Amino acid sequence: MAQKITGFRAIFSSAPVYNLAQRMVGAEKARRLLVKDYFPNHGNFRMLDIGCGTAEILRHLPENIEYYGFDASDAYINKAKQAFGTRGTFRAELVREASLNDIEPFDIVMAFGLLHHLNDTEARRLFALAAQALKPGGSLITIDPTYTPEQRSFARWIISKDRGQCVRTPSNYQALASDHFSHIDLQVREDLLNIPYSHAILICKS
Repeated sequence: MAQKITGFRAIFSSAPVYNLAQRMVGAEKARRLLVKDYFPNHGNFRMLDIGCGTAEILRHLPENIEYYGFDASDAYINKAKQAFGTRGTFRAELVREASLNDIEPFDIVMAFGLLHHLNDTEARRLFALAAQALKPGGSLITIDPTYTPEQRSFARWIISKDRGQCVRTPSNYQALASDHFSHIDLQVREDLLNIPYSHAILICKS
């Protein structure tokens, strides 16, 4: 993964610190808006959350969804299990093709804040895995920081300090998805956090 985890960034390896920092910038607001604007308004769906972190998205999802969360951090997954217990299946591993062979396909695959931690080769592999994991008609939703010509200078500065070292323009995110998805709705939003920030959102269907 292409990320910096030394210096001040190292503290975010702690799950409590990570959650606190997320709440301070308004991540709960972002999750609430994402679920409201891009998810079904019922609970009858299966969801794969790639790079799920501490799985805080579950606070905003219906109780009866079938949720699978994967993250490379043991600390984050342990925190998710403590907080959400039997509400989902949580795995402390990277998603690979072998990981999906024994799991039924999903209605939604989500990658929240993951692509900007991956180089182009890794990102293309993620899109391939997501396409493999989806049911016919299912959707992949990705959300990542982005650089745009008109964004505020403070937003650009904050994004430049992210652990992820592969922040891209919206069109570059879209290009990476295009090998595996024929229908891609690209949106740029600046209203998801409590601080100036720009997100690129992809809603991808085969």
